[in-house]
Amino acid sequence: MIKRKAEQETEIREKMRGGAGHVAIRHYFKPEEITAKTRLCAELTLPPGSGIGPHEHAEEDEIYIIQKGRGMMTDGGKEIAVSAGDAILTGGGASHSIRNTGEEDLVVTAVIMKY
Repeated sequence: MIKRKAEQETEIREKMRGGAGHVAIRHYFKPEEITAKTRLCAELTLPPGSGIGPHEHAEEDEIYIIQKGRGMMTDGGKEIAVSAGDAILTGGGASHSIRNTGEEDLVVTAVIMKY
């Protein structure tokens, strides 16, 4: 299946999971379009100063791939600087968050897979 960018739904979430600002979520594919147990397959765009607050994924794994920009990721209580090209795997109930600390948009591909 090929889904052109113009066909992909975008939504804006304010103060996502208690984070600052807003996050634009462009859904590459909706869960009902994917056979595998997937809850999210999207591009997240966080403007400067925006973030996704701390949250957990029980019985799920989440992959973040940083496409553009830089930020701070908290994973399991550790804060780590991230930038374009970095890949992060989190889940199993560990708490994590991310925020844009740069001067340009932080663009992240995110995939959440259920156990």
